[in-house]
Amino acid sequence: MQQTSQQYDAVINTCRELFLKKTKDYGTAWRILRLPSLTDQIFIKAQRIRSLQQNEVRKVDEGEQSEFIGIINYSIMALIQLEKGIAEQPDLDAKEAISLYDKEVFTTKTLMENKNHDYGEAWRDIRVSSLTDLILQKLLRVKQIEDNSGATLVSEGIDANYQDIVNYAVFALIHLSEK
Repeated sequence: MQQTSQQYDAVINTCRELFLKKTKDYGTAWRILRLPSLTDQIFIKAQRIRSLQQNEVRKVDEGEQSEFIGIINYSIMALIQLEKGIAEQPDLDAKEAISLYDKEVFTTKTLMENKNHDYGEAWRDIRVSSLTDLILQKLLRVKQIEDNSGATLVSEGIDANYQDIVNYAVFALIHLSEK
């Protein structure tokens, strides 16, 4: 499990660095995005990954790794939006944004560690294509919960689904780095 923690941190550091660079380029314009818009962005990235996994011909020179990084960062943005609400204008500076990013990562990594303990690192035997399908399934669940105005009867909420999406994408990037 120690190796998983270190690999997780390495993946998140890559994602965090990109988040910081994009925050310097664009500010926090993403703060105006409603949750369904973020969900749709993540869905597009997951669909592209699935397409890359199924098609031999690629017409855009970007692979699965960059899309999984995007999934992680957009999911963390969604978790921040859930906590802070949607803004009419960008309202965070880079320092505040990265502090919120780190807080969501800490909570999400803790969830991973707890589940990893209970499941015995079963994710190591799951294929990247299956992780992609699980992400898509979670996104479809989120879309349904959003369509239900956030209400669930017996299921976990949107936040837990976004956290699982982050963790599945991290697992996929760990697998891809080991190939």
